[in-house]
Amino acid sequence: MREDTICALATAAVESGIGIIRVSGPDAVEIVSKLVRSKSGRAVDISESHRIRYGFLYDGEELLDEVLILTMLAPRSYTGEHTVEIDCHGGVLMMRKILEAVVRAGARLAEPGEFTKRAFLNGRIDLSEAEAVGDLITAENENALKASVRQLRGSVSREIKAYRAQILEDDAFIEAGLDDPEHIQLDGFTEKLKAHVEAISEGLRRLIASADDGRRLREGIRTVILGKPNAGKSSLLNALVGSDRAIVTDIAGTTRDTLEEHINLKGVSLTIVDTAGIRSTEDTVEKIGVERALKAAQDADLLIYVVDASVPLDASDEKIMKELGDRKCIVLMNKSDLQPVLTEEELEKKTHRPVLSISAKQETGMDALEEAIHRMFFKEGLHFNDQVIITNERHKYCLMEAEKALEEVLHSISMGMPEDFYTIDLMRAYEELGHILGEQVSEDLVNEIFSKFCMGK
Repeated sequence: MREDTICALATAAVESGIGIIRVSGPDAVEIVSKLVRSKSGRAVDISESHRIRYGFLYDGEELLDEVLILTMLAPRSYTGEHTVEIDCHGGVLMMRKILEAVVRAGARLAEPGEFTKRAFLNGRIDLSEAEAVGDLITAENENALKASVRQLRGSVSREIKAYRAQILEDDAFIEAGLDDPEHIQLDGFTEKLKAHVEAISEGLRRLIASADDGRRLREGIRTVILGKPNAGKSSLLNALVGSDRAIVTDIAGTTRDTLEEHINLKGVSLTIVDTAGIRSTEDTVEKIGVERALKAAQDADLLIYVVDASVPLDASDEKIMKELGDRKCIVLMNKSDLQPVLTEEELEKKTHRPVLSISAKQETGMDALEEAIHRMFFKEGLHFNDQVIITNERHKYCLMEAEKALEEVLHSISMGMPEDFYTIDLMRAYEELGHILGEQVSEDLVNEIFSKFCMGK
């Protein structure tokens, strides 16, 4: 890690009430001290930690702004280094001029994510907690925010550290028994080890299983609306979004391409994709739209198949439903405000899918649809007080590799292999779990993770 002092704008580079410039490193206090004076022109002592000082910030002899200075001395700061925050007025030009003055006084501009990277390298947070900071900033819904806060507070780290501690304890006992068999007996320890490994494996599998929920919390549920022309797909999109986002007419085939919108549903993000009506057509443009609709369906987490309840099902509806296979799908009987010729029971028998009756035009049945979607993906609900949810694909991969290593331990035990075989896979699991926390990870990986952060964080 470079031992210099860095600075960046910690607030957005837009006009606002206040702006904050963050300075961190061994010379942070000295650099900012050069710039701040009292009203009478004397130097302002900003060396006391966790105190706010009032003053005026100068660039040479040019008065720039009236400011507040917050000093946080190492190690009691976000980065673990001496850190000074300059609170100024939030004009874009003003913030830029103050930042330039700080650079001229001896700091350099920070790279994206460098403050959090320094916090990790200084041991203030582990890598999973650092990644949670990035997730916290980019969270687009309430539940993703809650999951990020729990991870930042160490929910993932605590569980991983507990598993690693047990693995290390078991490995140390085996190693000691192999080195000193006269005083440390391994007889009978195999059953105890097996119980420990099975318990840890079960915990890892639970975390791995939570990753699907975690991905949906971060990325949202990709939901594709399918159906024949004029079934009411675009009206459904508009009803869910709450605005006339898609063009709606009585002319079949109005929608020629996919159209995406994002909504927040019970604390979870949904990316809703409206598609062209599926039918055989000679129209070249419409044919491309149908192909794109079918491709969008392949990449979806959820399919909503819309049928016009005022007309009977035909062979093409049944053909499309069969082609969807076992994909998660909700069938909507739209146009319930008209005289329906279909019943929910009849449609459920034919489609083997959950069926809801709605009127997209009248916006009735939307609450039931939202509840059905949430229940389909989060059957047990999301209990953030006692549930650890993995939201990071890197963590999921490490957990899967650790679980594989522990399965090898159990296999070795079942085959009656010597104890020294156990230690190899035990330590492999230990190291894989350590990668989640940032132990023994490559510099390239660390740089890649923090490069995705915004400037000033």
